[in-house]
Amino acid sequence: MSEGNQLLIPATFLALYMAPGAHKPSAPQAHVAAHYELCEDLAQMLTGTATELQLRSDADSAQVLQRCLDGLCGPEAVIDEGQARWVVCRLAELMQWPAPAWQTAVP
Repeated sequence: MSEGNQLLIPATFLALYMAPGAHKPSAPQAHVAAHYELCEDLAQMLTGTATELQLRSDADSAQVLQRCLDGLCGPEAVIDEGQARWVVCRLAELMQWPAPAWQTAVP
């Protein structure tokens, strides 16, 4: 991280850019930081959408999170699936909802 950039990127996001056993991300710091900022912004913006969706459809949190993931992975997606999953996990955290079942499943 450069001295001018004080952005702290969570390890969970950095993991998206780390090959098994690697010690450095597979992309330049500026790329990772830009994508992190985009994904964090998406998660923050989705809080209102998630609340509204839950109220209008009487869906539980797991259903709302799945719908958000489906939307983020749609044909017009601006982020990849790994980033979309990170956004949904971050959204669950922001909403103080349980983590999605696929995030906590043991492989």
